[in-house]
Amino acid sequence: MPDLNQKLEHKLLQKLSPQQIQLIKLLEVPIIELEQRIKKEIEENPALEDATTNADEDDSLHRKDDDENENIEKEKKEEIEDYDNPELEEIPEKNLEEEFSVDDYIEDDEIPTYKLKDNNYGEETDSAQTFYSVDDSFHEFLETQLSVLDLDETTELIATYIIGSLDEAGYLRREINSITSDLLLLYNITVTPDQVFTVLNMVQSELEPAGIAARDLKESLLLQLKRKLKDNESDEVLNIAYTIIAEYFDIFSKKHYEKIKNKLDIDDDMLRNIVKEVLKLNPKPGNAYSVQGKQNFLQIVPDFILKNIDEELTLSLNSINVPSLKINKDFETILKTYNESTKEQKKDKDAVTFVKQKLDSAKWFIEAIKQRQNTLLNTMNSILNYQKEFFMSGDETRLKPMILKDIAEKTHLDISTISRVANSKYIQTPYGIFPLKYFFSEGMENDQGEEVSTRKIKKILKEAIENENKKKPLTDEKLAKLLQDEGYKIARRTVAKYREQMGILVARLRKKI
Repeated sequence: MPDLNQKLEHKLLQKLSPQQIQLIKLLEVPIIELEQRIKKEIEENPALEDATTNADEDDSLHRKDDDENENIEKEKKEEIEDYDNPELEEIPEKNLEEEFSVDDYIEDDEIPTYKLKDNNYGEETDSAQTFYSVDDSFHEFLETQLSVLDLDETTELIATYIIGSLDEAGYLRREINSITSDLLLLYNITVTPDQVFTVLNMVQSELEPAGIAARDLKESLLLQLKRKLKDNESDEVLNIAYTIIAEYFDIFSKKHYEKIKNKLDIDDDMLRNIVKEVLKLNPKPGNAYSVQGKQNFLQIVPDFILKNIDEELTLSLNSINVPSLKINKDFETILKTYNESTKEQKKDKDAVTFVKQKLDSAKWFIEAIKQRQNTLLNTMNSILNYQKEFFMSGDETRLKPMILKDIAEKTHLDISTISRVANSKYIQTPYGIFPLKYFFSEGMENDQGEEVSTRKIKKILKEAIENENKKKPLTDEKLAKLLQDEGYKIARRTVAKYREQMGILVARLRKKI
């Protein structure tokens, strides 16, 4: 039996504090998420305030005071003119500037030197707006159609469960046997797989849009073609298209057109018409009716704004919709009053501890936002200097090979910090909006020993593919040969890697009839 004993060991461990973790997270978020993050912090921490809102309120108070001052001066003037009128009451002299002043509440050294908001916009700038969608969901749309059909209770329940099992694209991803088990467990209804399959066929054939409730892409396309053939039974193109999808879907999807022409004995014109007809079908029928599929474009808000004024580049942070921050003076007053009170008066320590914690948290959060701003500007300025030729001209070929390590060395920051800054951030330039990751790329040497960015090589590949003969597209081997003729020693597998990174299909799938 092994001996059990205790011993002391000294270990040096490095752990991140909660504040450091929060700073890292703030560094990662883009401008839109930062706005929400700050608003959430203001809601959760009463010691933190939106300085912009309070400034507006102070301006309103001052305007009100000015109006009151004017009225008082007017009344005093009337009093002097009518001093001998006994019906007029004597109006006491007031000095509203002494009665109310912002300086009484905020000391100079308490005003935060940092404000998140850059007031670099004019009066014509539109205020932020929020839009809400009131459309029915895709599943509600299908259930509405179901309610007008004359169905018995069991059939309607099965159909409703099938509709609820559809994903956003309109596909049924659950097996028939799984649905029968679910109905038994959830609703205590015993049905056979054949019953479920019959109801599924009804949903597929009766409800709009055509192609919903399919188990895969092939079935969805067949359902859509079948719906079209109801009104055009003699249409030769639709009939052959249905046969191709039903019997030769694999070779058709891989564009083995010669095999299809030989098997069905059709010419190029007929095959071209069939391809056009199939391309009209919707591979994701649910998206046409779902809220998520209704032109929900991704809104990109740049984190940086770059302007070129008289060949001088000016960089700024875009913080137009982000609130400014300041400390709630009431909390500081409470803490100050407590510190100045006598021992007999110091009773409610829990409340004061709460106030102190909230104040510390608020001050730290303001400092963290300031540090985030400095880190972002420091990093972006280094990128700007490194890729100055591109930012001055907008020419993609002027981009130099640049990796995270290059910027980390210039900013004296860790590579992981640079990675967090570059992630999900965008910059608005005179040539368009670019993600920061766009400027990072590996490099390679050409036959003249000059180091060039892989982005330049990708551009050559893209242009070659765009200008190729679509009936005989360039293979990866031919593209590699083309680059070698341009002076870039590059292998076929590297061409394939760059092509895949650009989202370009292989030559066989780029072929057109």
